[in-house]
Amino acid sequence: MRHETQGTLAVATAQTVQVDGRACVICDGGTNDVLLHITDNRFGVPGEYGICRCSACGLEQILPRPNADDLKQLYETYYNFGGERETTYTRLREWFFASWLYRMWLTLDGDGSFHTRRGKGRLLDIGCNEGRGLKIHRHNGFSPEGLELNSRAAAAARSAGFIVYETLLEDFHPSAPYDVVVLSNVLEHSLDPKRMLLDIARILKPEGQVWIACPNNQSWLRRLFGRAWINWHVPFHIVHFSPTTLRGLLVETGFAEVEVRQITPALWVASSIITRVFANSGKPTRQLRNPLLILTLMGFARIIMFPVLYFGNRLGWGDCLVAVASVPSAS
Repeated sequence: MRHETQGTLAVATAQTVQVDGRACVICDGGTNDVLLHITDNRFGVPGEYGICRCSACGLEQILPRPNADDLKQLYETYYNFGGERETTYTRLREWFFASWLYRMWLTLDGDGSFHTRRGKGRLLDIGCNEGRGLKIHRHNGFSPEGLELNSRAAAAARSAGFIVYETLLEDFHPSAPYDVVVLSNVLEHSLDPKRMLLDIARILKPEGQVWIACPNNQSWLRRLFGRAWINWHVPFHIVHFSPTTLRGLLVETGFAEVEVRQITPALWVASSIITRVFANSGKPTRQLRNPLLILTLMGFARIIMFPVLYFGNRLGWGDCLVAVASVPSAS
């Protein structure tokens, strides 16, 4: 169970915004430095980055901000699904995601992937990767489709019987609107999150919902781990939301009935501990794919640290924001 984001090449390169130095990607306001000298602690991508905060709207973003061409090359080199199948790791992962143990774990740990939500209607999973989430959404009663630019991952999802589109979100014009659009650990990868949410509103039915999960920049784990926090995820995480900035952007892009809550997945805690101990600049942190180490630390986080995680979420310092918002009724 590695810490990963599903097929985010599908969204990170979906906008061709002009990189304008330090200007805020949402409101074009001026920014101030928050943290400098951050390096990639997952894949070993070279280079140093920083985080700056908009003095107008409060959004935080990466500094310097990559452009779309740079990101495309980074995703293709370091990140995306490369066709790994029928290995011990992937077989165990498939078994776990299909088991009752996974649903029980989500009940205890928090569901940032929306894999426990049941319903019906058309669902679009943006950045669906090889279709793991599509299988679960289908099992939960939906008619799911995917949007994924990684052709190898999209082909794998199609081989499982799903409709997957290989197109930019801004160019996507479905034959019928959707009831639900899922952005699970995707929005923070976008070069233009405002444009992304406007496009999602365009393809949803009236009263249709967007489901969003993304890191919380008010997390106490950010304060505890500093530059080792797993969710800086430079250079792939472009923006960092607080509950206030996420809610404000959803309202600004026309959504209503916005609900934002917080969870702290044990996997995220385990991953930050591992990167604090093992990460070396310029080298991949291979311990993030050590199942025994990950499971041990996840158990420690969920059992021993349970009171800390619980009260952290209640105080607004959870590591993950989970938001649901609706397109207003046509009436």
